[in-house]
Amino acid sequence: MTERLPATERTSATERLPARAVADALADDSTFTELPVAIRESRPDGPLAWPGYDAARARAAERTGEQESVVCGTARVGGTRAVLIAFEFGFLGGSLGERTGDRLEAAYTYAREHRLPVVPLVATGGSRMQEGMLALTQLQRVARQSALTREAGLAQVAVLRDPTTGGGWATLGAGADVVLALPGAQVGFAGSRVRPADADPAAYTAEAQVAAGAADAVVRPAELRETLGRWLRLLTCPSTTPAPPPEPLGADAGLPATGWDAVRRARSPRRPRAAAYLDAYFSDRAAISGDRCGGTDPDGMLCGFGTREGRTVAYAAQTGTATRPAGYRTAARLIRLADRLGIPVLTLVDTPGAANDAEAERQGAGAAIADLFGAVAGARTPVTTLVIGEGGSGGALALAAPGNTWATPDSYFSVIAPELAAAILKRPPREVEATADQLRIRPQDLVELGVIRGTVGP
Repeated sequence: MTERLPATERTSATERLPARAVADALADDSTFTELPVAIRESRPDGPLAWPGYDAARARAAERTGEQESVVCGTARVGGTRAVLIAFEFGFLGGSLGERTGDRLEAAYTYAREHRLPVVPLVATGGSRMQEGMLALTQLQRVARQSALTREAGLAQVAVLRDPTTGGGWATLGAGADVVLALPGAQVGFAGSRVRPADADPAAYTAEAQVAAGAADAVVRPAELRETLGRWLRLLTCPSTTPAPPPEPLGADAGLPATGWDAVRRARSPRRPRAAAYLDAYFSDRAAISGDRCGGTDPDGMLCGFGTREGRTVAYAAQTGTATRPAGYRTAARLIRLADRLGIPVLTLVDTPGAANDAEAERQGAGAAIADLFGAVAGARTPVTTLVIGEGGSGGALALAAPGNTWATPDSYFSVIAPELAAAILKRPPREVEATADQLRIRPQDLVELGVIRGTVGP
């Protein structure tokens, strides 16, 4: 990962490096400083008087040089100061016990007191059996600290190492705002020794979790430091100034003459799509992926954070296809995260409408759209919207900011597609174009009606 750990480049991404080596490799030069540790007094062999527990801890300490399964400290990563929580898997499998909980609580408390983001570098097999239910209840303790940190408007970026299983995955890992994972890492609630014998091992990997929408990206070890630094920088730059709408990229800057002309231009395969607008708008950007409910919509919705003239702007952009339920849920997740962190949002509307096939209904299309409507309506951070193509009914409106929506000259916004409107009204196909005019869907019509704030460009 860095010059201080050249061997990282020559090893497997799943090699279990010591906790301090991981923290040092990610930190800017000589900036990792361990936080003070309060020592909990306990009875011999722990709270359950488990025979041999003290001896097992002593062997783990001798083998790793650590007194517990986590090492917590502060460091600068890519110039941004953060609290790092590095798990030591060599210490009883990185398991969580009462003393682990003490350290985690202290780390989160320090982060809130000093307004720092938190970076869990997770490698754990779960809760420590030798402490029984007292170990398991540490998950509640960690979840509480994570929730308080979230309420304080501080970012949490998790890095999933090998393995990340059990309660560590279900709290510190999956509960983070952004989840990065090393290639090939074992990731799942069930560890390898407790899952069904016939379970597909490929389902319990970092790659599978990204595909299922539970993690954002797989990052190679050589790129982790740079990627983590970028995320910390992006998520720690709040602003109260609304994002300006992008300039139009279409070749035809004139407004459409008729409603059908607006539809034709918006549907043109040569019209710029979301990716082109994002590339032109941001100097750099990083994507989030997945709705945290088992789905992704990479072809229908692009979400993430980017740098615009030195400040961070979050974005949720439709790509011109029918948006799927996972796309709406991912956008809602993005907007709520930006709202918590005080980061302005840019949304780009471009869809013929929400996906309406049977599978979309089974995936909860209505509930997903309602969730996005609610996220936009409840956002305290400023949201700016630009309609860059088709604005198809409620599936498009859900992403639009009330009172701050703009449109490009090659776009339209309609209660329903003109063809469908004509069909519902029992009009023949030859009347579709006239119906488009009646619907008043041109950008200039939308301004006159008060639906949008204005058009961009000359």
